[in-house]
Amino acid sequence: MQERKLIGFDGADATVATPAIVAGGLVFVSAVAPNIQAGRATGDIKAQTRQVLDRLGAVLTAAGSSLAQAVAITVYLRDPADFAVMNEVYRETFSDKPPTRTTVAADLASGALISISAIAVPNGAPREVMHPAGWVKSPRPYSYIVKAAGFVFLSGLVSRRGTDDQPVPGPVATQTTTILNNANVLLKTAGLTFDDVVSARVFLTDNTYFEPMNDEYRKFFTVDPPARATAVAALMGNDSSVEITLIATEGDRQVVGPAVAPSLPLSTGIRAGDFLFLSGVLGNTDANTDDLAGQTREVFNRIRRTLDGVGLSFSHVVDNLIYVTDIWQQKRVDELSREAFPTEPPARTMVGAKLVTRAGLIEMMMIAVSR
Repeated sequence: MQERKLIGFDGADATVATPAIVAGGLVFVSAVAPNIQAGRATGDIKAQTRQVLDRLGAVLTAAGSSLAQAVAITVYLRDPADFAVMNEVYRETFSDKPPTRTTVAADLASGALISISAIAVPNGAPREVMHPAGWVKSPRPYSYIVKAAGFVFLSGLVSRRGTDDQPVPGPVATQTTTILNNANVLLKTAGLTFDDVVSARVFLTDNTYFEPMNDEYRKFFTVDPPARATAVAALMGNDSSVEITLIATEGDRQVVGPAVAPSLPLSTGIRAGDFLFLSGVLGNTDANTDDLAGQTREVFNRIRRTLDGVGLSFSHVVDNLIYVTDIWQQKRVDELSREAFPTEPPARTMVGAKLVTRAGLIEMMMIAVSR
């Protein structure tokens, strides 16, 4: 197993994220923003998409990988109306065997219209694109399944029929069931089941959909559910109320950490080989209402306790996904992140998004690698 390697990290005290980290046979890339001049992003969505993809390609090359070796991409758009134009540019880069992809709307810093984070494998490493029998090819430039480094990555799924790609409208319960039935087909195509899923990201267009989504979700994850984070975000389609992205392992998995409330179908963490996938963690308490700093410190404290329990530390974290309800508070979060990661910070994505818990101001979802 290749040792952890930081790419583009210069050891500067002000650094809050490493551009890319190679660990466990994967390359984790921090969210890439468009060119920033005088504190602001420049250009329209077409220009910014090209800028971001060019910069992503440069980071991957420096990490000994490439755009062709990407396995999972997450695209954050400020405005869902830019989806079609973004796809036009994106398709030029990923024209053959594209990676899986999730696209949601989010508040972005510095006036950016787009931001992209990625997971890839090094050049020369096996990477297999799979497609379920009887499904039409997606008209959008992504693959439904990519298998690499002992994991299976699924694209973000919305409520559509796989056979003809037509939307399946209805309440969030119907959409969640449709999505997870489709996920079941995709997992079976890769030789896996829901018992192999290690991590899930759920996006809802309204926080009132949280309970009906959970009611359906727990029917598919009845025992030892995966780590999970749920955020509120606009999706790419007027008919979609929920989108779900999954990662599964081809190896053994183990639940770690303290039990989560019985009403929530998620585990604190899932260990798969050298990897530890943590659920999204909030830090709101009765004592820190409306206190971003207090909640952020509590998030780090809670994650630290989980890592301590399995013999790991923040030095093992390779990826940190942060949802903050006010993206203008990024500098404050940066300051607090330096307290947790004083040296060798992980790859990081921070976007503005609402949380399903109204009192929550920040949520973090981390991945750690033990060596």
